[in-house]
Amino acid sequence: MARQMSTRLLLLLVLGALYEAQPRTPPPLKSHPWFVCMDAKHHKEEPGPEDKLHGQCSPWKKNSCCTTNTSKAAHMEVSYLYNFNWNHCGEMTPTCKRHFIQDTCLYECSPNLGPWIQLVNQTWRKERILDVPLCKEDCQRWWEDCRTSFTCKSNWHKGWNWTSGSNQCPMGAACHPFHFYFPTPTALCEQIWSHSYKMSNYSRGSGRCIQMWFDPAQGNPNEEVARFYAEAMSGAGLPGVWPFLLSLVLALLWLVN
Repeated sequence: MARQMSTRLLLLLVLGALYEAQPRTPPPLKSHPWFVCMDAKHHKEEPGPEDKLHGQCSPWKKNSCCTTNTSKAAHMEVSYLYNFNWNHCGEMTPTCKRHFIQDTCLYECSPNLGPWIQLVNQTWRKERILDVPLCKEDCQRWWEDCRTSFTCKSNWHKGWNWTSGSNQCPMGAACHPFHFYFPTPTALCEQIWSHSYKMSNYSRGSGRCIQMWFDPAQGNPNEEVARFYAEAMSGAGLPGVWPFLLSLVLALLWLVN
C-alpha cells in the first residue's frame, strides 16, 4: 500500500511537470523578453519604427529602441549622450571609430538584447546588459581595426577624469596602442565596457551570436538569436523533455496497476 501511494504521488508530480512543460500560446510580440528596450538613459520605453535613423544606426529603423536624435548623436565626436571623447589619446582612426559608432548603435537601438538585461543601481540607468555573446568575427575585426589607435585604459566604463566635462585619462595612465591594453580580441570585447559583451565562439549567421553589423535588407538576424537564448534561459525551448516524461508516466502507470 505504501509503495502504491508513493508511486501515485510520483505520478502526480510527473503529470504536473508535463503540464508545465506543454507548449503555450505565445504572448504578443512586445511582451517577449527578446523584444524589449532597456530602462536606461536614452532608450525609448518600447521598440518601434524610426524611419529616419542616421548613418550606421539605420539597420534598426524597422524596430528601434533609439530615436533619430540619439542615432545622430551616436556619430558625433563628443555628443550629449555621455560626453564621451573617443579621441582621449589623440585622433582615433576612422576605421576604428566606426566600430565604436556601431557599438553605440547596437546598445542604444537594438530591441534584441533582452536576455542579457540586468538590473543595476546607478543614477543614470536602471538596467544594463551583461555578457551579450558577440559573434567572434565582429570582435576580431573590431580589434584588428583599432590596433593602430591609442587609449590609456582597458575599462572605459569607469575611472576617467571628468573635471573638464568629458572623459580624460586619469593621472598616471599612459597612452599606448590598443593592443597594449587589449592584447586579444576577447580582451577588447569583454573588458572595454565591464563585460557588457562576451566574445562568442559562434560565427556570424549561426543564429547563436549577436551581430553588431548586418544587412537590414536580409532582415535582423539578432531577433532569432535573442529568441533562442530567451527560450533557453526560461526552459521553453526544451521540447526534447517530452518523450522522457511521457515514457516515465507510462512506466508509473504500469507500476500502479
